[in-house]
Amino acid sequence: MSTGETGRAGGASRQGPAGTSAVGGLVGAGGVVEQEQEQEQEQEQEQEQGAGWRGSGRGWSGRWVGVSAGVEIGVALSALGFLLAGLGACVAVLARDLGVAAERLGLLSSAFAVGLLVIAVVGPRVLKVLAIGVVLRIGAVVCAAGGVLIAVAPSYGVAIAGGLGVGLGGALLILIAPLLLSGPTAAARLTRVNAFSSACGILAPLAIGAADKVVSTGRLAMLLAVPPLVLLAVIARPGVTHQQVAVVPQQLERRVWVQVGRGWARVVLAVAVEFCFVIWAVARLLDSGLSIAGAALLGSAFPIGMAVGRAIGPVHVRGWSPIVPGGLLAVAGTLLVSLFGTPAVVTAGLVVAGIGVAPLYPVTLAALVATPGLSSARLAALGASASGVAILLAPAVLAALAGVVDLRTAFLITLPLLAALFLASRPLSRGHELEDTVSP
Repeated sequence: MSTGETGRAGGASRQGPAGTSAVGGLVGAGGVVEQEQEQEQEQEQEQEQGAGWRGSGRGWSGRWVGVSAGVEIGVALSALGFLLAGLGACVAVLARDLGVAAERLGLLSSAFAVGLLVIAVVGPRVLKVLAIGVVLRIGAVVCAAGGVLIAVAPSYGVAIAGGLGVGLGGALLILIAPLLLSGPTAAARLTRVNAFSSACGILAPLAIGAADKVVSTGRLAMLLAVPPLVLLAVIARPGVTHQQVAVVPQQLERRVWVQVGRGWARVVLAVAVEFCFVIWAVARLLDSGLSIAGAALLGSAFPIGMAVGRAIGPVHVRGWSPIVPGGLLAVAGTLLVSLFGTPAVVTAGLVVAGIGVAPLYPVTLAALVATPGLSSARLAALGASASGVAILLAPAVLAALAGVVDLRTAFLITLPLLAALFLASRPLSRGHELEDTVSP
């Protein structure tokens, strides 16, 4: 979830009432009854004809799911991408400013993850009672408030509260992104929006490193994401409540349960690998002998790699899933980061790892979203929960390992995570190819 993670949303492709989703959600029900299938088909036809969202007593034109929606959610996710990419650089800066160990600030990402998990639980209910535009405004304001707290935090607790604010607000923005960009061209639009978000993420370490040289603390650069979020909260258009298609509980086939579980696990593993680098890349560069400003500047190496990887898109080699070439590049990058101590090699490793990690989340997410027998209205919740679990656990475990050994050795934790991702992506049926996943 890099910035994307948040981040990290674009690339999932699914046709349905909620259009193409960048995050996923599970409904605790079985097969879709015939009446529901007819309702979904009717809604798909309405979306293709530009009918847009249907609300309760309030008409809404399909123009909303158009240029304005793309621009508004693009601004939101770009600001969120900047904040997420800045979290890693802020770990080192906050450790110096507050006089605490960098390992303790692993809770910064944990607070963000808790925000994701909270929204994963309450998000679908929120969308039933609040208009999409209202949710957009709330998410923007809460996310901006979190960024302010991180930038000016006078104490450890305030900084952690800022991470929670970014998590809560950012999760709301991620939740509604696929809903605002639904329709036949949703996959391409979500990909463009998230590519731009990844590009904005490159600026965060650069801005923090530059600011640290000229002002009291580089984390003040996090304030750059606040004005666009506040402006968005002011000008965002009202929307309507998202009308979810009811799913009648049926016996869910074991095959579907297995597919859902594997898909959820793949997303967890992909996001876990990504956020190990997002949160601890700058600290690793600092550990290689660079100054805080220099480490923050070169910390843009991983977001740059991510942006390049997203621009290239998933690579298919002889029918194998993009998880294979992407994962192998991530392994190579990890080895460069972990086994060598010179800043130049570590920086190169971060770029290579970023290129490899970039397609893992979109590809695994696309496979999850394509799972049959699920309510598309709740797909966003499961994706948020998977990201939240990964972000809550992986950086914290890496920090714990760093306290026992050292940070460069602790980075090797991404290797078993990638190995588990390979195993979870193997087909259940006979064959030599990894499971085919939907690509943007």
